Amino acid sequence: MGKKFDYSLDFEHTDFRAHPELYRVGVGEQGVLLVEPYKSELLPHWRFRDPDSARASSERIYAMFLEYRARGDFVGMDMARKFLQMGWTRARRYANHPGGRKYDGAVPAEQRGRSGAHGRLTLPRQHDPVKAEAAAIFYARYLQAREDPEYRRLKAEHQRRYG
Repeated sequence: MGKKFDYSLDFEHTDFRAHPELYRVGVGEQGVLLVEPYKSELLPHWRFRDPDSARASSERIYAMFLEYRARGDFVGMDMARKFLQMGWTRARRYANHPGGRKYDGAVPAEQRGRSGAHGRLTLPRQHDPVKAEAAAIFYARYLQAREDPEYRRLKAEHQRRYG
């Protein structure tokens, strides 16, 4: 297992394409909205409102994954994989909770930036079939990226070289 995602880096001034040695895969979607220039390249294409937008978005992001793969750019591949994963998880959240709010009430100031309910009540689950379909579209592309043999090879190499 590689090193944990390093949130202490100067993300505002770090070009991870120029410095892939600074990038850590982390867990799940960690760093997805921090790592440049990839965030700026991928974020404009990320949409999950409905199945049509999810399909177009996931296809474009997966095409970018393949472009990064063709260049041997593991960090780009991993960031595209994270955006696909985030499309799946966010659409699932909205499928289960209208408005995307999982918990009742505001997050206490001392708990901001951490995952979990932190003493708040979980809102009742519902089912939005439109968002569920959008989630399924992203999930299929996410699995395709995650299981790509070249992605897996480059991930192992990156973790071996940089921790």
